[in-house]
Amino acid sequence: SSKFLFLCPPQGFGSVFSGRLARRLAFRVEKSGGGGMEDQDQPQRNPTEVQMSQMVLPSHTNHRGELSVGQLLKWVDTTACLSAERHAGCPCVTASVDDIYFEHTISVGQVVNIKAKVNRAFNSSMEVGVQVTSEDLCTAKQWNVCKALATFVAQGSTKKVKLRQTTPRTEEEKTEYSIAAERRRLRLVYADTIKDLLRHSVIRDDLEGRDCTRKVPAEKTRVESVELVLPPYANHQGNTFGGQIMAWMENVATIAASRLCQAHPTLKAIEMFHFRGPSQVGDRLVLKAIVNNAFKNSMEVGVSVEAYRQEQEAHHRHINSAFMTFVVLDQNGQPQTLPWIQPQAGDGERRYREASARKKIRLDRKYIVSCKQAEVPLSVPWDPSNQVYLSYNNVSALKMLMAKSNWTLASELNKVSIKLFTLEDDHFLSFHIEMTVATSTPQAFLLLSDLCRRHQWDRHYLSAELVQQVDEDDAIYHVISPSLGDDNSKPKDFVILASRREPCDQGDPYVIALRSVTLPTHPPVPDFSRGETLCSGFCLWSAGEQLTKVSYYNQATTGVLPYVTTNIAGLSSEFYSTFKACEGFLQDNAYAEPTLRKLSLLPDSSGSQD
Repeated sequence: SSKFLFLCPPQGFGSVFSGRLARRLAFRVEKSGGGGMEDQDQPQRNPTEVQMSQMVLPSHTNHRGELSVGQLLKWVDTTACLSAERHAGCPCVTASVDDIYFEHTISVGQVVNIKAKVNRAFNSSMEVGVQVTSEDLCTAKQWNVCKALATFVAQGSTKKVKLRQTTPRTEEEKTEYSIAAERRRLRLVYADTIKDLLRHSVIRDDLEGRDCTRKVPAEKTRVESVELVLPPYANHQGNTFGGQIMAWMENVATIAASRLCQAHPTLKAIEMFHFRGPSQVGDRLVLKAIVNNAFKNSMEVGVSVEAYRQEQEAHHRHINSAFMTFVVLDQNGQPQTLPWIQPQAGDGERRYREASARKKIRLDRKYIVSCKQAEVPLSVPWDPSNQVYLSYNNVSALKMLMAKSNWTLASELNKVSIKLFTLEDDHFLSFHIEMTVATSTPQAFLLLSDLCRRHQWDRHYLSAELVQQVDEDDAIYHVISPSLGDDNSKPKDFVILASRREPCDQGDPYVIALRSVTLPTHPPVPDFSRGETLCSGFCLWSAGEQLTKVSYYNQATTGVLPYVTTNIAGLSSEFYSTFKACEGFLQDNAYAEPTLRKLSLLPDSSGSQD
């Protein structure tokens, strides 16, 4: 029935490169607008886009004839930095790099294609997205290697740089632009989130399947190396390239991993990290690595980098730390069973336990954030180790739906006030309702954020109970919806995560995103039929001092398509009556004292950076 569509579907890197490095690298930069060789019918290229293609030579490879990850990170560094500096118009340095998952190795003789462009600029920082693919010139086959998201900070010569905003053109760019604000929010709380999760995680050291007959003391895997920063490793300002530092880190981490497995390991992932400070020509960099823990088929290696000057050898500066995940592959490309590692008492045991907790967090994060929407179950279990990423995914899914460009106007309800749009793709049928109401946008945001009041305008909500106030922006509700109306049908109930966001910048919408989660305290019960929702919610824009453009989105599976095609008139009438009631609710409470906390119009503008 259409009545439930309102609630649910039916089911550093571094800075600018030196002249010497530029001569060594073969890169291609294609400017927006192009020359006479470009097809004039093609859309204009993003002005921040930079492309690099590199032939993998023997000097770039490891013992297996595969491109070393350290060399790949150098190329990614250069490409991403060129894109950032093209937008900023001044030198840039890397503040952080998000998780990187390596999907494919690259062999000697193949070509590496790297594409980078600025997704969004903030105050003096910007997010640069990088896509890496490999190409076999003999067979014309191509593979996805990895994606990377790096945050660069512009460094002006005399004063702090205020970056101009990017202008997304394509649907993909609009999506990345919108989600970049949510990713930035995740980065800013990342360190505190990880510390909190590690502090409260319950570690279960499951030794089943491990080769406990082989026990390796963790201290045997410890590696320490010193590198002198020479001019070829730095830019014209004398700062060390972040990509070079990452290459050195990958080298010592690989040695540590090899000492555990007595084989040649393969790097599969690098966890998000932040550059805590720069290093310059003349610095000595001390790189330390150790295997923190070994699981059945993977191991975590911790790496830290400190810098000091020769004349100040006693004073070390922490540059950055990273956690790298390695596997050992057999001849068929399958991961081998690893030895059991014996941690050293004290600090070693702490690292051992934290590595186990990070593995669970990493798997939750990769599963929730990296999976395609069609591959994620409607209801994902809720626990403290995934709540940050579920909230991120909840808001990002709604913003991705909002950014789609091929919506079709199904009907214009009441000819003026309410419009109904539909969008059909391979997996989902989506609905979008749009109206303008005479209420200020912050007030509409506060009213619609409180699901406990939704029954006042939406007859598809009988009640909504606040189960858990996760934080000031996220809450979990238990919602009860009426039955379909026949004698045999039961009322439906839902466990819904509601995530709300204020605008990151002028022009951004207020967002209220809804999705189903699973709570142990609220299992399905015989009295109700458990319903689920994958993606729904509101986006609100200011259309004037006391006017708000309200957009409601709901993503349903294509199973509802037969109903829609046979009863679009009935569906339109249902939407009209519901959102006409919503309009009245917002206008009647336009000046009412809100029950939720008062929110500022925009986030703190003090200029804090990633």
